[in-house]
Amino acid sequence: MLEGTAAATEPAQQQDAEVLVLMPNGQEEMDMQTYLTGVLLAEMPVDFSAEALKAQAVVSRTYALRRNSLGNKHPQGAVCTESSCCQAYRSIEDFLSKGGTEEMLKKVSQAVELTDNQVLTYNGALIEATYFSCSGGRTEDALAVWGTDIPYLQAVDSPGEESATHFVDTAEFTTAEFASLLGISPKGSATTWLGSATYTDGGGVDTMIIGGKTFFGTEIRQKLGLRSTVFSMYATEDAIHISTRGFGHRVGMSQYGAEAMAVRGSDYQKILYHYYPGTQLTAYTRN
Repeated sequence: MLEGTAAATEPAQQQDAEVLVLMPNGQEEMDMQTYLTGVLLAEMPVDFSAEALKAQAVVSRTYALRRNSLGNKHPQGAVCTESSCCQAYRSIEDFLSKGGTEEMLKKVSQAVELTDNQVLTYNGALIEATYFSCSGGRTEDALAVWGTDIPYLQAVDSPGEESATHFVDTAEFTTAEFASLLGISPKGSATTWLGSATYTDGGGVDTMIIGGKTFFGTEIRQKLGLRSTVFSMYATEDAIHISTRGFGHRVGMSQYGAEAMAVRGSDYQKILYHYYPGTQLTAYTRN
């Protein structure tokens, strides 16, 4: 979720309990309960712990209400259903028709209900509630990813994520593919292409010299389609081999990290305060 640029906070304002969603077939105004239930069904595994689901409900509500108040990302709707842009959404009907059970649905709905009207704020403003799948062990500063220093989006440890599907991934490119994707024309053996790297506070690659050219880690990730900026690589004569840790931009709440904290006994408030330091969990005032 949310691969776009984070922005500064805006003052929290009163809102109706509805959100204008840009669906694939047009606009649809939904009550917040229905919308958030669909977001959780799409964004977080339903077998996650209740406290992790509650944390996700608060984060997704905060994100939606902030977008509702800004109204500038999509002129046709406050949020869309593309996970790479806003938040994914899955209808209850689709969930149940494809193997979901009423018991699973009740668990998700309760996470939304039990956190009703709760949002995260910083200095009285709704936060930019970014989240992602898995950090690989430590989250990242917003500054390192989007170039904006946001006090509550700082690198924090995120242990216990080893069960995540993409905790570790590997990728391999032929030397020709690798050079083409990065737009370089290095000379000599590929074993000499890879130079030194610098790293962010969150453990991602900040910069790396490849073929005599300096790239940002975020740029390499985008050009090569890597899971995250936490990567290492080595070269052979014919190929470049890459190993990554984590999945996503790694800014804000790690979903698998939230689950790990919940399994160890943390409630959703503790999870939220860990991943968004300095924020406050507050009741949102509606019209």
